Amino acid sequence: MSAQIGVTGLAVMGANLARNLARNGYTVALHNRSIEKTDALLEKYGHEGDFIRTESLQELVDSLEKPRRVLIMVKAGKPVDSVIDQLVPLLEPEDIIIDAGNSHYEDTRRREAALAEKGLFFVGVGVSGGEEGALLGPSIMPGGSRKSYESLGPMLEKISAKYKGEACCAWIGTDGAGHFVKMVHNGIEYADMQVIGEAYDVLRSAAGIEPAEQADIFTEWNKGTLSSFLIEITAEVLRHTDPRSDKPFVDILVDSAGQKGTGRWTVVSALELGSPTSGIAESVFARGLSSQREQRLLAQETLKGHESSVELPESFVEDVRLALYASKIVSYAQGMDMLGAAAKEYGWELKLDEIASLWRAGCIIRAELLDDVMKAYAGEDRPANLLLAPAFAEAIAEAVPAWRRVVATAVQLGIPVPVFSSSLAYYDGLRRKRLPAALTQGLRDLFGAHTYNRVDAEGTFHTQWSGDRSEIEAVDTH
Repeated sequence: MSAQIGVTGLAVMGANLARNLARNGYTVALHNRSIEKTDALLEKYGHEGDFIRTESLQELVDSLEKPRRVLIMVKAGKPVDSVIDQLVPLLEPEDIIIDAGNSHYEDTRRREAALAEKGLFFVGVGVSGGEEGALLGPSIMPGGSRKSYESLGPMLEKISAKYKGEACCAWIGTDGAGHFVKMVHNGIEYADMQVIGEAYDVLRSAAGIEPAEQADIFTEWNKGTLSSFLIEITAEVLRHTDPRSDKPFVDILVDSAGQKGTGRWTVVSALELGSPTSGIAESVFARGLSSQREQRLLAQETLKGHESSVELPESFVEDVRLALYASKIVSYAQGMDMLGAAAKEYGWELKLDEIASLWRAGCIIRAELLDDVMKAYAGEDRPANLLLAPAFAEAIAEAVPAWRRVVATAVQLGIPVPVFSSSLAYYDGLRRKRLPAALTQGLRDLFGAHTYNRVDAEGTFHTQWSGDRSEIEAVDTH
């Protein structure tokens, strides 16, 4: 018996992907550095399908049909390079190495180019959905060459999540495109979770609504335009009571959020691309601030807030819902804008409507609004920014007054709402006729002769500030 695919790295995600493949009728060769994990998987789940037990990478490769497909599921970074280095001498031209972990897309681009020189295919695959998704059907975002997808694609599509019968898997683009799209997905996820947290904080700190009652509010919100996986599980977390203390579960959790790096990568990449992902950036910084517990404890004793009292309108809960919805739309808009910038930079033909369709099931940011995101980019008249799509422009226009009231209330009460407020600032920045960047350009020209453009003339200019302050036409030094 030969296997259609091999999986090396049988921690939870790798094991669940292997099981998913076997459940879908594929024979899967298993390998792990410690054979105990292989045997544990086979003992517990061997009945789920056809598996081949191997004790070395050589055995793994020997057990595979050609072209060989080897899926790596190890920690990102050097461990991936180490496994690749061990595999390459064992493989033949047109064999495929698949990295389904959260690798940085630049690493994927480097690896793809290096292996192409050896006649091997390297495919960086973004996988979203966590442990459950890996087993039951994740959202899958494969990169690599189009030819490699001909061999690998049908298999990935079969094990992926399905939305109304459609596979949440499609070829994204060459080299690191798959991992780049997964990275941006995670950036949106960071912002999404942060605005949900800000909504919870404002409802509790301003309106005094306790977690159990908020659970009912979020459950109701999940029936409308906010319907999404994250809103659904927010209600579940807020409704849970800690059995040890009988307190709301959320109250016994340390208020310091961890991160594994993909959000930070998104922000760094956005800066390099010149793509303004301010909401995503603020969500990453908010996690960083939450982790500075010693400084926060000192600040609680030292820093004064001078909060003022605020009379809340009867519509405050609805105001928060609208502010949350508008901020969520902005996070998707910023992510999509970043994907467009990356497509230009790296020569990827990213189909934004198709990418949105892949996120409708299986992944963490699955949400009803993705149908509208997909429709916005599906036609010939694609918006320059998601916020300019008629459906979203109209929705945010209706939400703006409430959005402003929520941000103003939070500021007056000293409740930090970095993503609510930065998302509103992004929206206002897009629609303002004039921005203070004009003054910034004047300052840059004065201290560094960086030149400027005029609104009433073509060309690039410089004012001779240290001389007679006359204007001269200059070579653009931006």
